[in-house]
Amino acid sequence: MISEQQREKMIAKQLVNRGIKDEKVLESFRQVPRQEFVQDEDNDYAYADGPLPIGHGQTISQPYIVALMTEALEIKKTDRVMEIGTGSGYQTAILANLAGQVYSVEKVSALAKAADKKLKNLGYENVQVKVGDGTKGWKKNAPYDAIMVTAASPQVPPSLLEQLSPQGRMVIPVGDRYFQKLMLLVKTLDGEMKTINLGDCRFVPLLGEEGWDS
Repeated sequence: MISEQQREKMIAKQLVNRGIKDEKVLESFRQVPRQEFVQDEDNDYAYADGPLPIGHGQTISQPYIVALMTEALEIKKTDRVMEIGTGSGYQTAILANLAGQVYSVEKVSALAKAADKKLKNLGYENVQVKVGDGTKGWKKNAPYDAIMVTAASPQVPPSLLEQLSPQGRMVIPVGDRYFQKLMLLVKTLDGEMKTINLGDCRFVPLLGEEGWDS
């Protein structure tokens, strides 16, 4: 009960008050118990207004940023979505409530295994998780209607652009290792990219062949 009250307070104060309007996105946040995706020692802070460490130098993002990125993708129930950076699996669960299928790629094996187990235990049957270089995407299941990148890249990886379907949307932090712009990219029918700057942000670096060197 306490967690449900904390979740509703988070949604009202951190999301709605900051302009998140999509009711489907807000409902997805109501359905996902964020406390299940943080470290045990951070359980009391699961609904706090900020990121939290999840081990291996990675974080679970601030709830508002998760909502902003999710809303920007305008996900439909028929969409195939690729997530780059599974992390704790929290963002994956938010996406899974909205999409037809979610394919998530995580570089850190321990995080991928833990997230996959957690998501299965919570009943998510429309999610597949694999260990790999997220900058290369998951070509086998392409093209994707939407791609979410939850780590910062020095540029948009060409492999991800290639795997995005016509009229597909991608949200990705682009910049240096410390400060980035959160970019929404929309692929036109003729393959051109339209970009929208969603604002400043700070993410952990996207490591891989088409991202940052480890």
